[in-house]
Amino acid sequence: MALIKSISGIRGTIGGVPGENLSPLDIVKFTAAYGSIVSKGGAAKIVLGRDGRISGAMVRDLVVSTLTGLGIDVVDLGLSTTPTVELAVKMENADGGIILTASHNPKEWNALKLLDREGEFISGEIGAQVLRKAAEEDFVFAGVDKLGKVTMDSSYLQKHIDAVLQYPLVDAKVIAKQQFKIVVDAVNSTGATFVPALLKALGVEEVIVLNGEVNGRFAHNPEPLPEHLTQLSSEVVKQKAHLGIAVDPDVDRLCFVCEDGSMFGEEYTLVAVADYILQHRKGNTVSNMSSTKALKEITLRHGGEYFPSAVGEVNVVRKMKEVKAVIGGEGNGGIIVPDFHYGRDALIGIGLFLTHLANSGKSIKSLRATYPDYFISKNKIELENGFDLPAIFNNIRKKYKNNPVNTEDGLKIEFDNDWVHLRSSNTEPIIRIYAESDFETKANNIALRLMQDIREFM
Repeated sequence: MALIKSISGIRGTIGGVPGENLSPLDIVKFTAAYGSIVSKGGAAKIVLGRDGRISGAMVRDLVVSTLTGLGIDVVDLGLSTTPTVELAVKMENADGGIILTASHNPKEWNALKLLDREGEFISGEIGAQVLRKAAEEDFVFAGVDKLGKVTMDSSYLQKHIDAVLQYPLVDAKVIAKQQFKIVVDAVNSTGATFVPALLKALGVEEVIVLNGEVNGRFAHNPEPLPEHLTQLSSEVVKQKAHLGIAVDPDVDRLCFVCEDGSMFGEEYTLVAVADYILQHRKGNTVSNMSSTKALKEITLRHGGEYFPSAVGEVNVVRKMKEVKAVIGGEGNGGIIVPDFHYGRDALIGIGLFLTHLANSGKSIKSLRATYPDYFISKNKIELENGFDLPAIFNNIRKKYKNNPVNTEDGLKIEFDNDWVHLRSSNTEPIIRIYAESDFETKANNIALRLMQDIREFM
């Protein structure tokens, strides 16, 4: 069905024809290419973890065998999360890391997310080297006396939780005093293990878990969007819970449901956490240019400066380092706390958000009401092979030549106080169309107008 190579890793559907899908042959080739670059032909150590996908064990076996065949030692965390593997790379003083997850994609997808020795996603330059080596099969395997070894390590769930508890701005005592009752939608992946364990450590005694069997057979579309969270919304109301928490399969995205079943809004996960951080640490913020402008307004209110980046975690991190941001992330519920680690992390996000909520003395619905109220219409158009995207975007740019246009990442067009962002996805064969306005109907109408433009130019 699809094989996508990008800064987000090597992602594809399991099975099918090599080179067109994420087949076993492709998994071995890309793993061997990455391992060869990391090890440079010498000794190396790589941390490995996976989410709860159906194909996870099969992909894990192929990756482990390939890495040890290169003479590389593997620290296998087993069922884990993306941010946990990122932390483990640093803690293990490893040379790199691989997370086996297709994030929010449906169950038939899987991916290799590739990390450098800092536990951050590899650069575009290293990514290009991986693609070249894989295409040319430019790698040499180790002889029988130099094969790598595998170490299983299940300690990093607790190590990650301990790190959250020890973070200066997370206050487990103030959270425990609130006696929160929380419903968690774990979407049949590793969030079912990690999120309840964290909540218990934070002093939350009443935790109800939905879709808690880690079997990769996602009970609903795993992307934590409002239309996929109706079960969570209903259960929060039914249980008379204080709030609901939803994560994606690899636990790097985070969103909340209010006590009345309404959405806090995934865009406002970062806004709320940034508001809390900026109350204690003055500084700059970063989000990608598809994220709400509410973050900019909150940042200016606290005396900081806001900077946009291109979409993609590696781009956000690069911009955060450049402007010395104290908090950043993405409007899809991705929180990056730089002095914790440079990766989207739902667990540190939960600790910070609950501390902020507890300190505010408000209900989550009342807390949401303290922030600017904008609406982002999120849409997509599926692509077939052969479309000339640059030509389509160029025609649209010409049509709106009298409007401010940013071409750093696709097209972002401003309409007075509103905007629309068009870009090809790094993770799916689609064009994403995001539009923001102060009213839902206005945002939807802007998005629909641009979707019609795209179809016409197709």
